[in-house]
Amino acid sequence: MNRLINTLTICFTMVCLLINCKQTNKEAERSSEEQFNAEKENVLAIIDKVNTHWQDMHPKPANAFWHPAAYHTGNIEAYKITKNPAFLEYSKKWAQHNEWKGAKGVDKSKWKYDYGETDDHVLFGDWQIAFQTYADLYTLEGKQHPERIARAKEVMEYQMSTPNNDYWWWADGLYMVMPVMTKLYKITDDPTYLEKLETYLQYADSIMLDKETGLYFRDAKYVFPEHKSLNDKKDFWARGDGWVFAGYAKILQDLPEGSKFREKIVEKFKKMAASLAKAQQPEGYWTRSILDPEHAPGPETSGTAFFTYAYFWGITNGILDKERYTPVAKKAWSYLSKTALQENGAVGYVQPIGERAIPGQVVDKNSTSDFGTGAFLLAASAYFQYLENLQE
Repeated sequence: MNRLINTLTICFTMVCLLINCKQTNKEAERSSEEQFNAEKENVLAIIDKVNTHWQDMHPKPANAFWHPAAYHTGNIEAYKITKNPAFLEYSKKWAQHNEWKGAKGVDKSKWKYDYGETDDHVLFGDWQIAFQTYADLYTLEGKQHPERIARAKEVMEYQMSTPNNDYWWWADGLYMVMPVMTKLYKITDDPTYLEKLETYLQYADSIMLDKETGLYFRDAKYVFPEHKSLNDKKDFWARGDGWVFAGYAKILQDLPEGSKFREKIVEKFKKMAASLAKAQQPEGYWTRSILDPEHAPGPETSGTAFFTYAYFWGITNGILDKERYTPVAKKAWSYLSKTALQENGAVGYVQPIGERAIPGQVVDKNSTSDFGTGAFLLAASAYFQYLENLQE
C-alpha cells in the first residue's frame, strides 16, 4: 500500500511539474513577444522623433546638392517604414522646389564633373544624388508622373553616351550615383545603366580600392603609403567607407539575381563587412580614421550609421552571416540610439562636412547635420526591417 501511495505521489508531482513547465514556457514566450513588439515600437518612435524634429527645425526646402539630398534618401526609407504622409510630402516639396533637377545647366557643352557647386556641374555626382529620391517618388506614387525622372534620364543618358569612364573619382560618389543607375535601370529596363555602372566602378576601384582590406581610400590623394594616418597606418575615412558600404547595400536591392556583376558586388560587400567588423570600437561606433583610433579619437555618427544600415540590410537579406554580424549591428545601433540620439530628437556626434579624419577636430553631441540625420534614419529603418523579418 505504501509503495502504491509513493508511486501515485511521484506521478502526481511529475504531472504538476509538466503543467508548471508548460505554463512557464508560455509565459516566457509571451514575455519575449511583448519585448520584441516593444522594441519595434521603440524603433518606430525613434524614427518619428528624429525625423519630425529635423523637419520641424528645417521647414523650408533646401537645394539639391549632396548633403540635403543625402538626408532625403533617409527620409524616403523612414516614410516606407512609418507611412507617415508628412515625410513623403516633405520630400515632394523639396523635389518640386528644385524642379526635379540637380544642377540646372542646359548647355551640355559646358557640363562638368570635377568638384563644383555651379549649375554647370551637372555630371558631378554630388548633384546627381537627388535623382535617387526623384526616382523613388516616381515609383512610390504609381509611376504616373514621368516628368519627375525626365531630367535624371536626360543627364544620365547623356553621361552614358560619352566615352569617359572617370566620373567617380571620390568614394562618396559611389553612394551618390550607383543607386541612381540601378533605380533607373529598374524603371527603364535599359541594360546600359548596369553596363556603365560596372565600367565607372572599375575606374573607381583602380584609384581608391585597397585590395588587402576591401576598404576604400577617400580618393587618390589618400592612398597608402603616400598618405598615412598619425601612426603610419592606412587612413580609411569612416564616412567615406560608409558611403561605399551603404551604396553597395542600396544597389544590391535592384541588381538582377544571378548576374555576374551582382555576384562581384556581393563579394566586395562581404569583404568590407569583415574588415569593418574588426575595427568596431567596444562602444559600438567607428572612429573617423577606421584603422587608427588615435588619429581622431571618439565617436562619429555618420560613418557608423551608414555601416549599421548596410549590416542590418545585409543580414535581413541573407547576404551577411547572421551569427557573425548581428552582434556588430546591434552594438552599433546601441551607440546610435543611446549616445548619438539626443533628448530633443537631434542626432549628434556627426563629423562636419569634409573629406578626411582631422586630428583635433571637435565632434560632440551638438554636432549634427542633414546627411547625418539621413544616415541615422537609414540605420533605424533597416533595423526595423530586421526585426520584422525575425517575426515572419
